[in-house]
Amino acid sequence: MKKPVQNPREVAEFVAIQALNFIAGEPERLGLFLAETGIGPETLRKSAADPHFLASVLDFVLRDDATVKAFAKASELHPTHIAGAREALGDPRWEREVP
Repeated sequence: MKKPVQNPREVAEFVAIQALNFIAGEPERLGLFLAETGIGPETLRKSAADPHFLASVLDFVLRDDATVKAFAKASELHPTHIAGAREALGDPRWEREVP
């Protein structure tokens, strides 16, 4: 029996991989995601190993209420857990400058 994952970052990465599978499951949504990220389908699998890319996957899901709700239903996760996973991956877009 596999040991349950305890590391919040590992859990967040797992949620992001689930989200990527969810995105890939619908051609229109996948096309939009690929267009926005600028990556091609051939590099999608390799990109999934990058934590910054996984954060962008969750950003894509979280930006639209309908997408969040659809993914939450498909993954059987509460939307706050999806947002928590994004937070656990850190925010590479913003760093506070402290004087």
